[in-house]
Amino acid sequence: MSKLKVAVGFLATFTAGVALATAAQARDLTVVSWGGAYQEAQKKVYFEPFKKAGTPMNDESWDGGVGVLRAKVQGGAATWDVVQVESEELAIGCEEGLFETMEFNRIGGEQAYLPQTVDACGVGAIVYDFVLGYDKDKIKDAPKSWADFFDTTKFPGKRGLRQGAKTTLEIALMADGVAPKDVYKVLGTEEGLERAFKKLDTIKNDIVWWKAGAQPPQLLASGEVAMTSVYNGRIDAANKAEKKNFGMVWNGALYTIDSWVILKGSPNKEAAYKFLDFVGKAENQAKLSENIAYGTSNKDAPSKLAPAVLTDLPTAPDNMKNAVEISVPFWLENLDRLTERFNKWAAK
Repeated sequence: MSKLKVAVGFLATFTAGVALATAAQARDLTVVSWGGAYQEAQKKVYFEPFKKAGTPMNDESWDGGVGVLRAKVQGGAATWDVVQVESEELAIGCEEGLFETMEFNRIGGEQAYLPQTVDACGVGAIVYDFVLGYDKDKIKDAPKSWADFFDTTKFPGKRGLRQGAKTTLEIALMADGVAPKDVYKVLGTEEGLERAFKKLDTIKNDIVWWKAGAQPPQLLASGEVAMTSVYNGRIDAANKAEKKNFGMVWNGALYTIDSWVILKGSPNKEAAYKFLDFVGKAENQAKLSENIAYGTSNKDAPSKLAPAVLTDLPTAPDNMKNAVEISVPFWLENLDRLTERFNKWAAK
């Protein structure tokens, strides 16, 4: 083969490679959230207005799991840029180098956000609760606690719980009489674990497991379950948008913070920071809370909300009274071990 042909062949291959790389880099910003009513609210107050302001973007949804993020980043073909993650995913992903370091000077500065929503690798998106949800049209004598959730004699019917150890074990202990403030102290002992699983045994045949946040309101609406653990905002959204008459119990609620992260190596960092700056502004976060009852991270957002909206948020003082913060240190240390134990128990 002549040197000319080799040169031409090399040039063609090189050009094709550059074109592929450019195509990969040239894709629009992709933002990933949790789907359902929550993502519909985000589309209305975040995604569509952001696009109208001049930056093209796509949105996708996922069900969580740090393994999914590892595969995206380590596979070298990440098609996602900005992802909303749970607190353990934030901590593990940050430690493993899956996320870009968060440059707060590009999104209004650290001082604009509540301290607990500021992280080296992420910025708070929402504060939300796992609460006890039920249908007021079907249950007239309202449940008052997780103990009522486990009382299938007084409140007949199936129960919905999120599939997995996290939240399920805490709920079981509170149902068995453990004070919210003592949940992790008890769960950290072998006796406490046995106690949680023993309590779960009492309703094992009545449990319907859910994975995606959109499922619990559907389970209530269809009558498949009488009560379910559920994200508080999903109950609020079903009542507003679908005119449901769902109730929720704040007593013993489990609250946590979700954060926005930028995946390591994103080719859309500029657009990602533009997006985070937009969704970090107090006036935009206030609009989110008006559409779905979640707390947000900007310190000034609550001042832009009507009192009637504020009282329905997880961050309202009355709703926080008996709530438990999901312990990130506990689950970072125990998630794998307790997930394995939970799966064995569930498979029995």
